[in-house]
Amino acid sequence: MDIKKNQLFYAHSKENVDSEKWQLLEVHLRQVSKIASIFAEDLCNGDWASSAGLLHDLGKYNPAFQNYISQQADWEEPLESIKTAKKVDHSTAGALLALEKFKAMGVILSYVITGHHAGLPDWYNEIGVGGDLESRLKNKDLLEKIRPYLPEDLISKIKIPSTKPIVDDSKSFHLWMRMLYSCLVDADFLDTENFMSPEKRDLRGNYKKLAELKPLLDNYLKGLVQKAEDTPVNRLRKQVLEECRKSAVSESGVFSLTVPTGGGKTLSAMAFALEHALKHGKKRVIMAIPFTSIIEQTARIYKNIFGHDHVIEHHSNFDPEENKETSKGKLATENWDAPIIVTTNVQLFESLFSARSSACRKLHNIVNSVIILDEAQTIPAEYLAPILNVLKALVKYFNVTLVLCTATQPALCGRIGSSSNSTIGFEQVREIISNPSELAVQLKRVEVDFPDNINQPIDWADLAQELRQYDRVLCIVNTRKDCRQLHLLMPSDTIHLSAGMCAEERSDVIRIIKDKLTNKEAIRVISTQLVEAGVDIDFPVVYRVLAGLDSIAQAAGRCNREGKMDLMGKVKVFVSPKPAPPGFLRKGQDTTKELVSCYAPKAPDFSPSTVKRYFELFYSNLNSFDSKAILAKLTDNACEMKIQFRTVARDFKLIDESGSQSIIVWYENSRANSLELIEQLNNIGPERWLLRKLQRFSVSVPKYEFQFYRDQGLVEEVHGFWVQSTHLLYKEGIGVVGQDSDWNSQILLS
Repeated sequence: MDIKKNQLFYAHSKENVDSEKWQLLEVHLRQVSKIASIFAEDLCNGDWASSAGLLHDLGKYNPAFQNYISQQADWEEPLESIKTAKKVDHSTAGALLALEKFKAMGVILSYVITGHHAGLPDWYNEIGVGGDLESRLKNKDLLEKIRPYLPEDLISKIKIPSTKPIVDDSKSFHLWMRMLYSCLVDADFLDTENFMSPEKRDLRGNYKKLAELKPLLDNYLKGLVQKAEDTPVNRLRKQVLEECRKSAVSESGVFSLTVPTGGGKTLSAMAFALEHALKHGKKRVIMAIPFTSIIEQTARIYKNIFGHDHVIEHHSNFDPEENKETSKGKLATENWDAPIIVTTNVQLFESLFSARSSACRKLHNIVNSVIILDEAQTIPAEYLAPILNVLKALVKYFNVTLVLCTATQPALCGRIGSSSNSTIGFEQVREIISNPSELAVQLKRVEVDFPDNINQPIDWADLAQELRQYDRVLCIVNTRKDCRQLHLLMPSDTIHLSAGMCAEERSDVIRIIKDKLTNKEAIRVISTQLVEAGVDIDFPVVYRVLAGLDSIAQAAGRCNREGKMDLMGKVKVFVSPKPAPPGFLRKGQDTTKELVSCYAPKAPDFSPSTVKRYFELFYSNLNSFDSKAILAKLTDNACEMKIQFRTVARDFKLIDESGSQSIIVWYENSRANSLELIEQLNNIGPERWLLRKLQRFSVSVPKYEFQFYRDQGLVEEVHGFWVQSTHLLYKEGIGVVGQDSDWNSQILLS
């Protein structure tokens, strides 16, 4: 192909019509450079992002790529070559030029540039999929193919960065590179969208500032206080709120908000965040929550206060269409440019360790924000070291204020763990509440009864007989099988609640529970742990199988929650016939046993000092705080710029789904019917909107159970998804039946 140097080169085309439908490549490069530079201002490294923007698509000056994108009649290459031209590597050439012009600094930019579509690469090939940066930078011919066509005035604009990376230690360098990458890919997405879909561009932005949102919260809280019944609990909630506002003037850093369950953390934490953000010029508030049951409830509260357009709910179960979200809100989940984000720990942390452009483009908008980690004790211990690494870096280098919000604060300061295995936590965590120990005493609403012999189990039959004595009682066990076995021994009107039921049915059941409690009707519930966090129910009596002290405290939060009982609520800990499953459940159980022995003959309470002691013991018994060696892949060779981004993204998964399989089950209520949705799946295939609706009717089961269901013909495959195929698989009020024969015989014959 003979392309002259004055030939027009293009980055994108809408249609193969007139020139107005084509975006000039040089225009795209300059605009991405400008946008990326603006995004990187908060990093104080705008010149790095500017150069990355000018370099990222230089490979499109390759005649083969232009042949793909162009259909001008006077071109010599036949259109049949388009099929191969689609595979033209258009990102490596810019990385090679960066290496040529900037030497070692060019290596940094080469990660960002080569990964702007395919994702941040590994330095060397470890996982056998190719695409490692070391190999790609050997393809010198990709630069030579474009060199004759590069505009001199554009190339002259590509300057060696004059600023130093704001990160000055090798352990945090990977995060700075991700932030730089985020600035580039978001700028690239937005400029491409600006050209290809201007109607989307017009929907973005135009949010209220935090200064405009704060009065909305103030007015809401004022009305709440005025309408609240004058009870000891409500007076203490008001005290917590006032202390949060008072502490908000403190300098940026790491804070803890230690408030017993039911103390009003959700609203008080937001009050602190908004006051603090305005005091220190921060741009947004990000609330990260471990459980979808909490996130849906929390997002609903914030949207009622601030308006739907200004609160972005971002998690896997969220269906923008079903929740009548605007297209603007859907777009904001892509890059978190809204003032208030409510998301999951999975979304936040996996994005911070991701290699994909779609996941990383939001990261630059985390800079200069307030992050509230709700239920901070749920940070998974097997990833504690890498998570602490990025959290400390966000605070130290990226002007983030972090709030660890929970009733049971984990011990995350200084050295964590034993002498043989440890990691380093935060240097300092400032408590927002002036005296959390006194607050714990004032908000005490239950008496906790531990068994006299912490090693003596109780039979399910004996436990069932004991539970029958109460008209209103909640019993929480560790596993679905335990929940089924105990429920079978209870009166027929006893409610069963577990993750063996789909999310839609669980919501219906929780609504029934709340209504019965409000009406003071008799109600007995056997549940797994899913009821412990974020579910606002209030029983006079709660039984909890022996578990980690933090889990027992969460269970206690479902007892006498409003403090309206004449006497203390009753929480009774019992030992089940079988120990908890191996893993962190077992370690938590064993640590509580150790704690009980330390405090004997007195039983441990939920005071901050006791909870701290529990976590110190728990962490000292762990074998690793980085079970996948994430930090080694990110930091060991960072000084030589050899970082395994893609391998880390593969290995960092907060939820390990490798041993489970999702099944779409049959369930219907007044809002939806999964059988109708399954029929749509069968007819039109896996449309994204449809899959989001079907998530509410999905149950995850262990692979060995799934194999049993498949062998028995209880499930069938529909467009790559497994769905229930017979009424024998799922029973309303129970969920997916168990594999064990005694359970099946009783359920299937009923």
